[in-house]
Amino acid sequence: MISFNKERKYIVTGASSGIGETAAILLNKLGATVIAIARNKERLGALKEKCKNPENMHIEVKSLTDDIEGLSSFVKDLKEKYGKFSGLAYCAGVTGLCPARTLTYEYSRNIFDINYFAPIMLTKGLVDKRNNIGKNVSLVYVSSIDAKVCSKGQSVYSGTKAALCASILSISKEYAVGGGIRMNCILPSAIDTPMTKKIIEDGYNLQGEEGAYPFGFGKPIDAANLIVYLLSDKSKTISGQNFILDSGGVM
Repeated sequence: MISFNKERKYIVTGASSGIGETAAILLNKLGATVIAIARNKERLGALKEKCKNPENMHIEVKSLTDDIEGLSSFVKDLKEKYGKFSGLAYCAGVTGLCPARTLTYEYSRNIFDINYFAPIMLTKGLVDKRNNIGKNVSLVYVSSIDAKVCSKGQSVYSGTKAALCASILSISKEYAVGGGIRMNCILPSAIDTPMTKKIIEDGYNLQGEEGAYPFGFGKPIDAANLIVYLLSDKSKTISGQNFILDSGGVM
C-alpha cells in the first residue's frame, strides 16, 4: 500500500481541476503535504474543503506563465515558506485545435509557455539541492499521447508534449547519478477532464474515436493513481520513462 507522511511535501500544478485536482486530493489522502498551485482561487478553496487532511493542503494562487524566467526563484520562495520538497506533479497545461495554415507565433508561444517552458523552469528550481530533500525526490509530468501519435490539427500541442518528454529524459540523466532525483512523464490519451471537453467543443471528434479505446475514455483518477505511484518510493528505481495510458488501443 502506498502511503506518505506529512513531511513529504509535493508541489501539484493545475490543481484546480482535472488530473491535477485528483492527484492533489489523492496525495493528501495518503498522508502527504500538498502545495496546490492554480490560477483560480475559488476552485483551489473548494479543493481544500474536499481533501481529507486540509491542514496539509496549502493553496497558492499563481499563473505560471506570468514570469516563467522567475519560476526557479518561485520554487525557492515556496521552500522558504513550506520546507524542502520531495517532488512535483506537473499537471497544468492547455490544448487547442490549430491547423497549420492558421498558425501564428503568438499562439504557438502561448502553448509552449505553459506546456513546456513552465515545467522546465520549475524543474530547474526543484533540482537545486537547496530546495529538495536530497534523496527519494520524484518529479512527474503530464505529457500526452499526442507526443507520439500527433493528431491532425494538434501540431503545436503535440510539439510541446514531445519536447517535454525529450527534455525531461535528458534532465533525468543529469540527476540520476549523484543527485538521486527521478523524473518521469505520463502520456494519457482521452481523459474525461474539462480540457478534453473543450477540444470536443472546438470541433475535434474524440467521441468518434471512442471505439478505438477498448477500456473507454480514462478518468482523472486513472492518471492520478500512476502519478502517485511514480512519486512514491514504490517506484524508487524508475526514472526517465514515458508511461502511455492509451486505454488499450491508441498506440
